[in-house]
Amino acid sequence: MDEIFKNYEKTIKRKHSINFTPKYREEFRTSVNKILFIAIAEKAIEKLGWDIVYVEESTIEAKRKEKKLGVERWTEAITASYANGNIVVKSQSLGNEIWDAGKNSKHVKLFIYAFEETLKTFDQQSLKELEKEIERKNNLDDYVIPETLPKPQQAKTPNIAIPIIGGFIISLILGFTLASISVKGLYILFLFEFLVATSISFAMKYLIKFSNFTDFSRLQYILAAMIILTYLSNQYFQYEIILYQYDYERIGFWEFLKLKFSQGFTIQNMNTGWIGLVVSWIIQLGLTGLFIYLKIFTVWTKYVVERVPVEVVDFAYYHFVKGKTEDEVRNELAKKGWTEKLNQDEVLEAIGGFQTATEINRIK
Repeated sequence: MDEIFKNYEKTIKRKHSINFTPKYREEFRTSVNKILFIAIAEKAIEKLGWDIVYVEESTIEAKRKEKKLGVERWTEAITASYANGNIVVKSQSLGNEIWDAGKNSKHVKLFIYAFEETLKTFDQQSLKELEKEIERKNNLDDYVIPETLPKPQQAKTPNIAIPIIGGFIISLILGFTLASISVKGLYILFLFEFLVATSISFAMKYLIKFSNFTDFSRLQYILAAMIILTYLSNQYFQYEIILYQYDYERIGFWEFLKLKFSQGFTIQNMNTGWIGLVVSWIIQLGLTGLFIYLKIFTVWTKYVVERVPVEVVDFAYYHFVKGKTEDEVRNELAKKGWTEKLNQDEVLEAIGGFQTATEINRIK
């Protein structure tokens, strides 16, 4: 952060916010249009040392980092929106704090100050030049169409059978592992849901790669089935392990579940009954699903982006910016050697992947 802003930050009077998600909002007016507002806001945010995570026609969003115990994490999300010269600036806490100690108000006021100070460095002529520069950038007017593009790899037909079969095997392995741990009384709620989600996401990373299957809506169904199968097989394997270890009479899996319901779920010597057991299972499924949902976006996005050369993605995106339809973009790709529909589909998915990556960064 520039020294001038560090000095101003010390003088800001904070307004504290207490809420499940602390936030602060303030408005001010500016004489510049929305193109110049975004351009100057970008420069102001860069001077403040924040990370820009999203920019569109009239809105810019940044996140601020703090380092604690050697680990950096985003602590606030700051959004500024333009409407007819009126600017709304919001700051929202990230994480699980309920009291922001006035940080949100401080960063809103700091952004406003940084914006106004940055605007002062431009006269009317330089503002006009800046506006033309931004319009050229937004329209990709400086993009030079390459004479050739990297050649596509051999098109690989997506195979849904690989993630289905692989997911089935992984789920059974995880179910058996959880059963072995649970029978010994070593299961820790929250920790093992996170570990299960991490394991499934790690496995899915390679299943997606080997199968080249990237239909995200269908992958979600496969992941949901994997979660359910993992915890169902966990119960069945517990049943088999207990019978094997203690040489009990085989009573049937359904009778085993009825016994578990009758014994209930015990937390620190307090038996919560069958309701507590059902709630614990719902928590298991819900937490695992949430952890996987957050991880799988990153896994999917990285794969669809990295399998296509960036030069090809830029080429296709340029033609979309210039108003061409999907069919016209496919024709342009074909002229450069990308004739296979599967390869063209991968290019279009890569563009979507970059957009998804932006949305991941915006998650609060």
